[in-house]
Amino acid sequence: MTWLRETRERRGDPRILWPQARSIIMLAMNYGPDENPLAVLNQRNAGAISVYARHRDYHDLIKGRLKLLAQWLAGAARERLGQDCDVKVFVDTAPVMEKPLAQAAGLGWQGKHTNLVSRTFGSWLFLGSIFTTLELEEDTRTEDHCGSCRACLDICPTQAFPAPGKIDAMRCISYLTIEHKGHIARALRTAMGNRIYGCDDCLAVCPWNKYAQDAHEAALIARDELRSPSLAMLAQLDDAKFRSFFSASPVKRIGHARFLRNVLIAIGNSGDENLSAMARLHLDAQSPLVRAMAIWALARLVGREAFEALRAEYLPQENDADVREEWMAA
Repeated sequence: MTWLRETRERRGDPRILWPQARSIIMLAMNYGPDENPLAVLNQRNAGAISVYARHRDYHDLIKGRLKLLAQWLAGAARERLGQDCDVKVFVDTAPVMEKPLAQAAGLGWQGKHTNLVSRTFGSWLFLGSIFTTLELEEDTRTEDHCGSCRACLDICPTQAFPAPGKIDAMRCISYLTIEHKGHIARALRTAMGNRIYGCDDCLAVCPWNKYAQDAHEAALIARDELRSPSLAMLAQLDDAKFRSFFSASPVKRIGHARFLRNVLIAIGNSGDENLSAMARLHLDAQSPLVRAMAIWALARLVGREAFEALRAEYLPQENDADVREEWMAA
């Protein structure tokens, strides 16, 4: 697609990233799951990992494919058009407005959950872009086909959609479990359930997924051990084992402390008192983030008398203000 007037005026000119560019080629890759991604939410002793993170990191896969295609494009321009062209590829590596650009390119439309929806692949799409100095013909923009459906808005556990097409990132579980570096607000923890990395609810419930296809790319097929991993096992991973277990997975990017924060919230939501032993392991963790969530989990799993005994033991030696507040608020 070449630049559309609407894209320039309403979304900002993407050429600010690379002024020489004259066209953007938008591409999508299907990563449809081979099972219902909402089923794991009923397994309270297991962690729910977003579909896109249950296999090899898609950034590496797609960027490699885009580079090959970009090289072919440059070669074809020289051979068939007799002109040189420069190219650059992006996959979440720059502030590219991928979803509105993909809609302008005819790949799909932005649903009420703000993600791209395709009549062929539903909501399960990775996006990438090739910027080029070639002048290419514009494609036809895809129109919205959501109609009056509100399924994606209504299913959101934390009510992160203040209006169709608008998302409050500070309430979105994907943002909270992946991007947010600090303590997660107490008011949102219960709604997180056992989601330890990302959330697929608004994607999975989309009616257009009845046309979706399972991913055919071998690298995008879920690893069995990441479909519903045991919370008890995950809570016992030290930093080295965490990095090994999530090797080549985007989960590794959030780091061990944030990962344990998420796992401990899931443990607190499990309702399984047997998992309280996993939370107790982290009461003296080096990270205040982890200690605080261990306290929150224990307050929900053990009896009052047992919790008071733990507080009497650990609170006097706690120096972190947030962790002390967690002890007192429980």
